[in-house]
Order: sequence, then structure tokens, then C-alpha cells
Amino acid sequence: MISIKRLNNKEFWLNPHLIETIEATPDTVITLSTGKQLIIKEPVTEVVAKIIKYRKTIGEKFFEFKGTT
Repeated sequence: MISIKRLNNKEFWLNPHLIETIEATPDTVITLSTGKQLIIKEPVTEVVAKIIKYRKTIGEKFFEFKGTT
């Protein structure tokens, strides 16, 4: 899960596997695979960086589990 803030600064956690698109309109709009749209405070580049970090963490844990670090 990645931490995201709504426009009112309320933090919530989002499963990045549900993200279909991310757009800057100029607000950042995330569209989920369910069709739901979220308008958030972070810029697109920051969200993408969080997703990359999350996926790297998942990959590291997989290789630790397999015993091949």
C-alpha cells in the first residue's frame, strides 16, 4: 500500500495494483480499475516514485522468501 493525501490533507492508503491511470489536470487524478476517481494532493511524479518504491519492496521480499537475495 502507498500513502496518499486528499486535497484536504487527509491521508489514506491505496493499493497501487488498483491504479489504471494517473493524470495531471492540473490536480492529480487517479483512476482505479473499478472506475472510481480520486483527486489527490501529490504530483504525478511523486505518486509514480511511491509506486516504484512499493514494487521494489515487494520484489525484495519475494527474493528474501526464496532465499536468493
